[in-house]
Amino acid sequence: MTESRSQMSSYEGTRRKRGVKLLPALGAILLVGFSLYASRAAVRPANPARPSQAGGEAKGDDKATAKAVAAANAFLETLDAKQRDKVLLAYDSAKKPSWSNLPVTMVPRNGVALGELTKAQRAAALDAVAAVLSKQGYQKVIDIMNADDQLVTDKGNKMRFGTPNFFLAIFGKPSATQPWMLQFGGHHLGINVTVVGKDAAITPTHTGTQPNSFLRDGKTVRPLGPENDLAFKLVNLLDAKQKAQAIRGAKPRNLALGPGQDGKTIPPEGIKAAALTEAQRGVLVDLIAAWVTILPEKAAADRMAEIKGKLEETYFAWYGPTANGSAAYYRVQGPRVVIEYAPQQGGTDHIHTIIRDPANDYGKQLPRP
Repeated sequence: MTESRSQMSSYEGTRRKRGVKLLPALGAILLVGFSLYASRAAVRPANPARPSQAGGEAKGDDKATAKAVAAANAFLETLDAKQRDKVLLAYDSAKKPSWSNLPVTMVPRNGVALGELTKAQRAAALDAVAAVLSKQGYQKVIDIMNADDQLVTDKGNKMRFGTPNFFLAIFGKPSATQPWMLQFGGHHLGINVTVVGKDAAITPTHTGTQPNSFLRDGKTVRPLGPENDLAFKLVNLLDAKQKAQAIRGAKPRNLALGPGQDGKTIPPEGIKAAALTEAQRGVLVDLIAAWVTILPEKAAADRMAEIKGKLEETYFAWYGPTANGSAAYYRVQGPRVVIEYAPQQGGTDHIHTIIRDPANDYGKQLPRP
C-alpha cells in the first residue's frame, strides 16, 4: 500500500467508527496533514530538508540548525506575496505573544492556516514544524491535531475545529546566525520554538487534548498519556507525610501561567524534590521529560541536564484525588521549569497543559551573535 493510501485508510477508519462525515476538502487536508503519522511506531520518513535533530535549549548543533533553517525557508518559498506577508513577521513583533489554546473563532492566530494552503504548501509547512521538533514531539503535535478532528461533528464546523484550522507563523527571517521563531498552533496547541544560531528554546508551549483518547487505525491514541500516568504514579509513591506536603487541595484548579500570562510569577508550593526518595525523583524526572522531549534528542538531553541541576529546588504540587482516572491538577515548579496540567470542566476528557522556563521564555536568554 502506498503512503497516501495508508494515510487515507487510517483516517477513514477512524471516521467510520465515529460515524462522522467530513467535507471532502477537509479529508484532503487531513490526508496531507494529520495522518502523516499513522502511529508512533510508523513514522513518515523525513525529507531532505527535515533534520533528525534541531537546536537545543542550551547546546544545539550547527548542522541541525541549518536543516531547520532550510525547511523553514523551503516553506516560505512555496508562498505567494500575500501569503508570505501573513506568515513572515518581524522578530520583535508585538504579535508574538498572540497565541492561544482557545478555538480560533475566539482568539485569532498569527500566520496562515493549513486549510488556506495547497497540498504542496501544507506538506512544506508541516516539514518546517517537524524540523524544529523531535520525532516524538512532532508525533504529539499530530496526535493533538487528530484529537481536535474528533470535535468536528457538525457540517458547518462553526467552531472551526480540526487540522485545517492550525496556523503557522515565522518571526524573523530563518537564519543560521540571527534570531527567529516558529509559532504553530490552534485549538489546544501552541508551539513556540525560538532559534538563535545553534541554540533554541521551546517555551512557552501549550499542549492539550480533547478528547483525552480516541481510536486511529483501530488503536487507542492518548496524546497526553505519559503526562497523566507518570503524575499519578508519582503522587501514589508518596508516603502519608509526603502527601500532606504535596497535596494542596481536594479539587483541581486551572492553569495559572497559561497563554496570555507571559511574565506572571507565582510562588512555589508542594513538596520539594529534595524531600523525595531516589525512586520518586526518578519518576519526577520522567514526568518533566514528557514535555521536554518535544525537543530533539540532543537538545532535550541538554535541557534536562539544566533542570536536573536544580532538581532539589523543584517543587511538586497536587490538587484533587489521587486515583488514576480522576480529575487532578498538578504543577512542577523550579528555577528553570514550570509545568502545569489542568483538567477542564471537572472531567478527564479535556486537558490543558503549559511548560515555561522562567529564565528563558521566547529564548530571551539565548546568546546573541
